[in-house]
Amino acid sequence: MPDAKLVPPPTKGHVSIARVSHAWYVVCEARELGKKPLRVELLGTPLVLFRAEGGKPAALLDRCPHRNAPLSLGRVVAGGRLECAYHGWQFEGGGRCALVPGLVGGSEARERRAPACATREQGGLIWVWAELDEEPTREPFALGDAPAGYTRVVRHVEAPGTLHATLENALDVPHTAFLHRGLFRGAGKRNEIRATVRRSADRVEVEYAGEPRPSGAVGYLLSPSGGTVEHWDRFILPSIAQVEYRLGRESHFTVTAFGTPVSDFVTRLFAVVDFRSPIPAWLVRPFLEPVALSIFKQDTRVLRAQSETVRAFGGEQYMSTELDLIGPHIWRLLKQAEAGERASDETSVEREVRFLA
Repeated sequence: MPDAKLVPPPTKGHVSIARVSHAWYVVCEARELGKKPLRVELLGTPLVLFRAEGGKPAALLDRCPHRNAPLSLGRVVAGGRLECAYHGWQFEGGGRCALVPGLVGGSEARERRAPACATREQGGLIWVWAELDEEPTREPFALGDAPAGYTRVVRHVEAPGTLHATLENALDVPHTAFLHRGLFRGAGKRNEIRATVRRSADRVEVEYAGEPRPSGAVGYLLSPSGGTVEHWDRFILPSIAQVEYRLGRESHFTVTAFGTPVSDFVTRLFAVVDFRSPIPAWLVRPFLEPVALSIFKQDTRVLRAQSETVRAFGGEQYMSTELDLIGPHIWRLLKQAEAGERASDETSVEREVRFLA
């Protein structure tokens, strides 16, 4: 009998990492950025945020060009300048060095500056354009205010997975009946659902038809009396995962999660939840948040294990079926954006799929 050896199955020698830099990302909630500098990381690069002149948010590379001290150790002084804690160099919001303490005569004309990123503050969030010293080619995603009669909740969490893996997880229906059994689906009989996939230049949407109110705690919040829901899952470039449920005229909630690639294997999600329910909001909110956090903890555990497995095998192996409705489209759009390519503007219906959930 020939010797038997334990050999891993064939593995793709790469990891699904996409670095889309010509794009806007949420880096913090506006309320987090006060009088002190705030260090954040985006695409593996440390940045320092501060409120410059007039309270406008600014983002610089978190490294003083003088002697490499982190600018985030400094303080914001009069005029909205960021002062380095090491030698006191002061930088304006655009990165120009406005003061070198003790410097006398003549050399002021030479340009001294710290690389800067464009910033925006809107919808209670701080956005950063992920290219240094570059003028943005478009504006951030416009979320708008919560509609009249809706309650808005904003929370951010951190996931130990790639941007692609984290976004696919946020929009993947089949796993919910198993990983989140009892909290979201999986607690009752399975039902046949029809899904329609539509893709366009910057997004992919899956519309579900014939879906009963999901079993579990979240489904009860949607509608205590049951019924059939309208359900959409959407991915929008560069990193937005949006889930929408509607049941009749009374129950409606939308979760818009902005994914921020902190580094290749860490993704921060800034989730904006707008909901309306026949149950008063003051009763729903204290129940909804713990349930949502429990679901996220389950997702975190799987994403961490997934990332560790990919590293252990030196790469990935995927075996997909028609139930993997949205993940391959997310990957294709991310890689096109990373390469500076653009898909056709024409909306296409990729396919209709029936499955049990």
